[in-house]
Amino acid sequence: MWPLVDAAQMRARDHHTIENLRVPGDLLMESAGRAVADAVLEQLGPGDAVVVVCGAGNNGGDGLVAARHLHLEGVPVRVALLAEPSRLRGDAASNLRRARALGVPIDGARWRAPQRGVLVDAIFGTGLSRPVTGPAAAGIRRINAARASHPHGLRVIAVDLPSGLCADTGQVLGTAVEADVTLTLALPKLGLTQEPGRSLAGRIRVARIGVADTCPQAEVTAELWTRAGVAARLPARPRGGHKGTFGHVLLVAGSEGKTGAAALAAEGAARIGAGLVTIACPAGLNDILEIKCTEAMTAPLPDTPSRGLAAGAEEGVLALAATRDAVGLGPGLGRDAETLALVRAVAKRLETPLALDADAVFAFRDDPALLTARRAATVLTPHPGEAAELLGCSAGEVNRDRPAAARRLAERSGAIVLLKGAGTIAATPEGRIVVNPTGGPNLATGGTGDVLLGLVAGLLAQGCDAWEAAGLAAYVHGAAADALARTTGSAGILATDLARAVPGVLAALRAESAAVHEGGLAVSFPEP
Repeated sequence: MWPLVDAAQMRARDHHTIENLRVPGDLLMESAGRAVADAVLEQLGPGDAVVVVCGAGNNGGDGLVAARHLHLEGVPVRVALLAEPSRLRGDAASNLRRARALGVPIDGARWRAPQRGVLVDAIFGTGLSRPVTGPAAAGIRRINAARASHPHGLRVIAVDLPSGLCADTGQVLGTAVEADVTLTLALPKLGLTQEPGRSLAGRIRVARIGVADTCPQAEVTAELWTRAGVAARLPARPRGGHKGTFGHVLLVAGSEGKTGAAALAAEGAARIGAGLVTIACPAGLNDILEIKCTEAMTAPLPDTPSRGLAAGAEEGVLALAATRDAVGLGPGLGRDAETLALVRAVAKRLETPLALDADAVFAFRDDPALLTARRAATVLTPHPGEAAELLGCSAGEVNRDRPAAARRLAERSGAIVLLKGAGTIAATPEGRIVVNPTGGPNLATGGTGDVLLGLVAGLLAQGCDAWEAAGLAAYVHGAAADALARTTGSAGILATDLARAVPGVLAALRAESAAVHEGGLAVSFPEP
């Protein structure tokens, strides 16, 4: 896995490295600038030129070092300095003097972009906390305009993160650079995993420049799992195993018009490796689900006149759950008052690991703290709209700081929260999060959330703890979508296609895990 740091955690690591480990800041800047120069050299072709657009801070100092090294390599390079030279301080000022002494051409704010080559964005790093204005904003707009005018000949490399991006949330602070490559320094930043930062960053690479990974004063509480990390966490499949070995999932699901949600969740649970799946459904829908679901068993329970689960189904659900290993509650249940009351009653009394989705999440919109009384593992899988209802805010507020929203909901509910969306986040009540790098717009179709609920429940049934079940389910779910996108594109897949792609993803991950143990594979951020 890769640690993901926010701006404060990165500052603490810089300070710890310089002050406590006695690594000079000038040496770190030299290392960063050399890494940027190497990244630029990889992008250059015959006749290409480079402009390094620098701000007044340490990010600009990194750019000045890169320009000096490129000049020494014989690359046609110019620096566009967006601040008055007198504003540069410390190591950045020293590197401006070195670049000048070597003869690197240095322009002011009225610079021109080359038609072919590389623009280096070294305006702002992780320290930006307010909207960009003035010459810096004009510089960002000029970079984006040049990139748009020469889409095939001009590439943009951002140093650390695209200027104008919030390092913590991935939100744009006024205006932001659109990069082709982001060379993030020391450790990847949390904001690079969240939209729109993830899209603005382009391809993300990590440059290890000598900053300490760990810092006693600022523990990292966010991480991203690589393919190797995910493979190592998958539940074992012993040769002597049988269907009882791999767990029995109970899905409490379905209402009139929504039997598909129950069927998709059942297929998700089976495809992730659960040995047995039973659907507890309204009695009036049992015949439909018997036909729709060949592999899953069904258990008809008392229903309402509108064919939703009735309050009288409570004891039946609890009796079924007593002999199952995990319960998935919610897909297609509907929102009749009687059904929602049943959800709350079952969740309170159930002593089995539980995953809640959709209408079961909605049942706790007035008081998610009711879930804190549960003794067994609990996973909530809301989309931003559902999370907003539980938190008493808008979906826009959730998406403006998804890590904070996921943490807040996990703390309030006492559950593991799997906040769906671009850069899905699994959060613990203690504030630890894992961000998922897989998946894309082809997941934006009905039923994919039901498949995800089935994956979570299937992993819980196989013995994964709630944290791992949520993180693994999100990764495999997104990786299945990515595998389909390579052949079908970004639209048009069905949720059933997604479920059926899961075994191939698992097989590939397990094969790569074997290669890792044999020392034959290296994985780097953020390979999905």
